[in-house]
Amino acid sequence: MPEDKRKIQLLELFTNITSKTKIVEPMKKIHGSLRDRDAVEREISLLMREILDLGFFKTKLKPIQLAKLVSAYYLGKNDTEIARELGDEKLSKTVARARVRLKLFRDLDFKMPFDREKMEILMESGKTMKEISEELGVSPSTLREYRHVIDQRDDHTIDQYLERIRDVMEDRDLSEQMTRSATKDSLGDSIDITEAELIDVA
Repeated sequence: MPEDKRKIQLLELFTNITSKTKIVEPMKKIHGSLRDRDAVEREISLLMREILDLGFFKTKLKPIQLAKLVSAYYLGKNDTEIARELGDEKLSKTVARARVRLKLFRDLDFKMPFDREKMEILMESGKTMKEISEELGVSPSTLREYRHVIDQRDDHTIDQYLERIRDVMEDRDLSEQMTRSATKDSLGDSIDITEAELIDVA
């Protein structure tokens, strides 16, 4: 009799799958056993601290903030959204410069309102930034931002660290794929078991 009662309960559970049930509990266990975003950001933060301690670049952002920047970038967030995640939308320009320094480029970074080759030639000419900006028809601050993009693209000083950061992010992606796959398998197994036991009830 207790067994029949259990099967009836399983029937009720199966017909009300959208509520919180035991079927979805394995998902929490699986997710908890794999690397989450916080763990990834902590690991990246250690690499960022090393980069900053070596003086490879200066920024007002702390290592953990740089790690969150990287994580948010890979999630497809723009500079303003990343700045909000860091707690201050006014940090968007700081975020943009740090992002470029870390070679986390966007297509928009290279959409310059002037000929890039002409800019590079003028940069080698010995002219001042003011003179070059006037010739290109942009403000000196705009020119500095685009020059920053080109400079960082060609700077390989921290490439070895950036490669390690990419490895961490790829490990995270793999972990998430494993989570989705394991969750799907676990949920499928739970439902299969439930369906099998429901046959006896019917």
